[in-house]
Amino acid sequence: MQAWVIGNWKQNPATNNDVNKLLDSLLAVNDTASTSTAQCQLMVAPSCVHLATVSARLQGTSMLCAAQNISAHSDSTGAYTGDCSAQQVADAGATWTILGHSERRQYHRESNDTLISKLCHALTQNLGAVLCVGETQEQYDAQQTFAVLDEQLAVVKDLLTQPVLEGDSSLSLAERLIIAYEPVWAIGTGKVPTVAEVTATHAYIKQTLASFDTSLPEFAVLYGGSVNADNADSFAGSPMINGALVGGAALKSESFMAIAAAFNHAKA
Repeated sequence: MQAWVIGNWKQNPATNNDVNKLLDSLLAVNDTASTSTAQCQLMVAPSCVHLATVSARLQGTSMLCAAQNISAHSDSTGAYTGDCSAQQVADAGATWTILGHSERRQYHRESNDTLISKLCHALTQNLGAVLCVGETQEQYDAQQTFAVLDEQLAVVKDLLTQPVLEGDSSLSLAERLIIAYEPVWAIGTGKVPTVAEVTATHAYIKQTLASFDTSLPEFAVLYGGSVNADNADSFAGSPMINGALVGGAALKSESFMAIAAAFNHAKA
């Protein structure tokens, strides 16, 4: 299975000038390291205001551009102040979107119903979706990880019944939906679960998804949470970990490309 390394820039960088500096460095390193990342699909997710700039700079390269979110209210237009629709971000050059990130769940109280709407809007506008799941520190300590994942992954089961998928093949869905396991307690904290823990959790996610429909091909499942150039090799070595959703390390081209090279080497 192809490896994916996705950089979630979050609310960074601050200015368009800084975005272009990051892209200059990223593209320069990517050109130099192209042979070491040939088997790894790279993607970056800038803030919405920088989508058009980033997507324009990535035209003609192998790197993809994703949005960090889309509106749940409409896939196109409407009276929804502050929202950007799936159609709008696609028009700006995005081909994927991140959905359900723990920060969206925490700060914006996103529910499963909200995420089903967003997933349907993404697929309607031909956007791939990276669905984030993961437990809090309290849930991890209480050994509730799998129960939390059951509740969060239920949106995929519900998605399979939506009209947007009528006439669509299960293979097509597997190509357009990626799961990113990000334990909330590991995001930006420096706390990192063991590779054995992540491997077992990814196996559970894959088994759960397969239980929804036996005809579904295997979905790519990425790990996110304090992934960096120093620990990427260990995660990449697990056959259950199909890539990484990278936060802070994605804001430095050398560390981002080092993570990509680690997954490329392990999965080649």
